Amino acid sequence: MRSDPTILGFDTSAAHCAAALLQGDAVYGERVVEMARGQGEALMPLLEETLGARGLRLSDLDALAVGIGPGNFTGIRIGVSAARGLGLALGIPAIGVSMFDVMAFRTMGDSVLVSLPAPRNEVYVQPFRRGRPAGEARVIDLDAPPKDLQMSFGMFIVGHRAGELARAFEASSLDAALEDIPRRLCLIAAQRLSEASSFPRPAPLYIRPADAAPSRVAAPKIIG
Repeated sequence: MRSDPTILGFDTSAAHCAAALLQGDAVYGERVVEMARGQGEALMPLLEETLGARGLRLSDLDALAVGIGPGNFTGIRIGVSAARGLGLALGIPAIGVSMFDVMAFRTMGDSVLVSLPAPRNEVYVQPFRRGRPAGEARVIDLDAPPKDLQMSFGMFIVGHRAGELARAFEASSLDAALEDIPRRLCLIAAQRLSEASSFPRPAPLYIRPADAAPSRVAAPKIIG
């Protein structure tokens, strides 16, 4: 793997279709197209457009980065299936990145609890220590946060309704929404490529059971 890999990052885990391209130290063509549905039809044209703007093709890529959730069940399956299929067809790593990783990326503090929106009066949370996951992701009720989430002195909570959650633990907080998702996907993947040479296939991160069992059929058809 080159020291300056070319990485295509994309995400369809929420009501959007997002993509960006990392070449060396620079990120190009970052786009987040809002859409409630239709990501399956929009994804491949968006990826081809992102590559084409830099005069590249899929065969020029060194790796892929894909958002694995949590989020919309159907959207997550679309992105993960595309990444698996492309990675297999191109013979390159497809690196799954959670939205917890995206939110925690370059967050200051040794003990960080990331909070993401969930249905009803709940949030998805995952603890991080020194930028690495320090426990499993889970869903909690904001009205009754579990005491076992308490981390060491200096605990910092970042993300959705972080201020409310912080009061239960007397912690510092930053209410924040996920931003520049495709850019962060690419940068996180580049960091992981510098630390490892092989990766497991990306898999959906479902914290709640899906209403229907996710499809076990892997890759979509690859065109172009």
